[in-house]
Amino acid sequence: MRRIFIPGRLQEKFYIEGPDAHHLSHVMRSKPGDRIVIADNDGHVAECEMTAFSADRIEAKLVRYINQVTESPVEIILAQCLPKGDKLELIAQKATELGVNTLVPLVSDNCVVKYDAKKAQAKRDKWQKVANEAGKQCSRDVLPEVQPVQALKEWLKAAAADDDLAVCMCYENEEQTGMTEFLRSLPVSARRIAAVVGPEGGFSLSEAALAKECGISSVSLGPRILRAETAAIAAIAVIQYEKGDLGGGCAGE
Repeated sequence: MRRIFIPGRLQEKFYIEGPDAHHLSHVMRSKPGDRIVIADNDGHVAECEMTAFSADRIEAKLVRYINQVTESPVEIILAQCLPKGDKLELIAQKATELGVNTLVPLVSDNCVVKYDAKKAQAKRDKWQKVANEAGKQCSRDVLPEVQPVQALKEWLKAAAADDDLAVCMCYENEEQTGMTEFLRSLPVSARRIAAVVGPEGGFSLSEAALAKECGISSVSLGPRILRAETAAIAAIAVIQYEKGDLGGGCAGE
């Protein structure tokens, strides 16, 4: 059953508008009596029935709430340095499927792509759209947020100052500490975790030094050099396995 996200909170009667209304009416050819799943801004999910159609909106009514939770018990932030081409679209899609809550696009020393303010906003809108579509497809209860493009060094300083956030940098030159070891060293109460992933070419020595100075752990994702998009997916999967809802590790302890 198709899932739609609406602004605000679910009511006994509400309206679906914009692109979703157009898609349901003209692409899916929905009709009164058809049912869909609706998720609201507060994470409530319900089965709903479409009751009336007009040119630009659909009237619907709540049938029953759905109690199945699809969100991870851990909040995951992926801080991804800008890769080349459209790779960040793939990362946004797969990160959403794996349960990431926030995607932070970062500009680092070795980033090849450069965006002016207008281009950066257009790209952000595109990545958010990809994340939104992935969230609908994989039945997320809450859509992830794609933040504005920002500078890596400034983000590292801000993240390090967040006492409730456990941050690790996925660094190809790290030879001592693996991602799993880092995660298992965290207290059971750690529920917000950020992974920083570099672009093609990895992090510069000054960026790695700044992370260390800020108290951010560098971690290894294994002995092989991973592409930026592979590293992002691998990092999220390991976090979810150890601390989240992929079936192993510390979730619920």
